[in-house]
Amino acid sequence: MAMRDTISNKLQEAFTPESLQVVDESHLHEGHAGHRPGGETHFRVYIVSDAFKGKSRVDRHRMINAALAAELADRVHALAIQAKAPGEAGT
Repeated sequence: MAMRDTISNKLQEAFTPESLQVVDESHLHEGHAGHRPGGETHFRVYIVSDAFKGKSRVDRHRMINAALAAELADRVHALAIQAKAPGEAGT
C-alpha cells in the first residue's frame, strides 16, 4: 500500500475527519535530507475534525504525530500539518 494511503487510512480511523487531504510532496525535496529514491518521504496533511475542537495547534500536531508514530519512525521524513476544527477560518 502506498504511504499516502496508509497515512490517510490511519488519520481517517483516528479522527473521523470532515475533510482530509494527504499530499505527497517528496518530489519537491529531491536532493534534500531524508529524501529517498521512489519518494514517499515528505507529506502535507490538511485535516478538519471535531477531535480538534478546543485543542491548541501544538496539541493537534501531537495527536496526529501519535497516530502516525510508526510511519514517522520509519519511512516518513517530514510531515507538514494543517489541522482545524469545523468552522475555523480556512476550513
